[in-house]
Amino acid sequence: AILFLGNLSGLSNGMIDSTVELSGLLALGSSGALQYLITIPVACLAFAGITKAAQMPFNSWLLGAMVAPTPVSALLHSSTMVKAGVFLILKLSPLMGVWIPSMNGYVIGYNWAGLMVMMIGAITFLLASLAAISQTNAKRVLAYSTIANLGLIVCCGGIGTSAAVWAGIMLIIFHAIAKSLLFLSVGTTEHRIGSRDIEDMDGLFTRLPNVAKFMIIGICGMFIAPFGMLLSKWAAMISFIDSGNPFLILLLVFGSAATLFFWAKWLGKLCAVVAGTDDHESIGIPGEEKMVLGTLATLTVAVCLFFPVLSSGVVVPYLSGIFMDVETSMLASGNIIMMSIMVAILILMIAFFFGKTNKRIVPIYLSGENFGDNRTFRNSLKQPQKAELKNWYMNGYFAEKRMNLIGIISTVIVLAVVAVWIGVMAGVAIFTIL
Repeated sequence: AILFLGNLSGLSNGMIDSTVELSGLLALGSSGALQYLITIPVACLAFAGITKAAQMPFNSWLLGAMVAPTPVSALLHSSTMVKAGVFLILKLSPLMGVWIPSMNGYVIGYNWAGLMVMMIGAITFLLASLAAISQTNAKRVLAYSTIANLGLIVCCGGIGTSAAVWAGIMLIIFHAIAKSLLFLSVGTTEHRIGSRDIEDMDGLFTRLPNVAKFMIIGICGMFIAPFGMLLSKWAAMISFIDSGNPFLILLLVFGSAATLFFWAKWLGKLCAVVAGTDDHESIGIPGEEKMVLGTLATLTVAVCLFFPVLSSGVVVPYLSGIFMDVETSMLASGNIIMMSIMVAILILMIAFFFGKTNKRIVPIYLSGENFGDNRTFRNSLKQPQKAELKNWYMNGYFAEKRMNLIGIISTVIVLAVVAVWIGVMAGVAIFTIL
């Protein structure tokens, strides 16, 4: 991409000045001159961003990197390394709308770079969300959730409107904080119970009460109102509708349904109170570890409470500098204020009721055949049977290998088609100039 930009003047017979600056590329795009030539370096840079953001078919490296220590995973896979890819794509977003306008305002064709980005992002969001359903390893659930959310951000960048970029930026912020909290909570849980399997987290609310609360806040921050991820997804859906692509809307709807499924399963495990479990949190968890988890949990709530200020003070001014028509009705609407009010009410309710509930321990009913420990009952053969709560992971439908295979095939087809069209259009444009 950089080599191509450095030779633009020669390729365009002097009609476009060469540049190696990202700001220069954005300026060329806004000028409307020879858009097909501009699309080539944009597509190359976007392709680099897609691989960096672990989008299909290049997502296997992120899953392999899960063998790293949990703090490393939290740093690299929630807030820094993978965010470099979506950062680049969102910076390029003004050059990646669905249509390419000419200088007189007429549409002259598809922006194939934008189509490539939005389709790969949407496909990745859906299939990674479905693959997460079949995972019992908590870190792999977080990994596929990360890939899926990055896909949603990438798709927002491909749409190329100010509202879509606003949604993408807010998704980056909310995802970075909540996912860091979840990664570190999983690491703390693994150190205490010896496993990071979700099925081994029965009674975690009793065994590790504070860690379980932090983890619940992180999970709720990913998909439940009034946390900001939900509002960002709503803004993304509006952008998808405005793009006029019903296929994107279907992928977003079904992908969001899948995220609800795998987060709710995990959340149910954490909220269940299991008899016969003791608190193991009082010893063994360093104070600095508790402090970090508490800080991230507080930030997860605080960012949701104050993100209208973040939006109007930081994000909207940035968008106003790169877009001519910032949709302020979308970015600073009453819905944002309403979401903040909901968070404030939630905090007030917690503050009012905290510590005021007198819990009552009662025997657990096991069909009248309770052996007395609230965990074992007499089965139909009059033998002792331990009561267990297990989730359904639907491996027959959403097996990891199957979802990855479908994703690889579909995204490779998208890349191949876009590469051919960009090559043809670039050849035609260069031939016409020469």
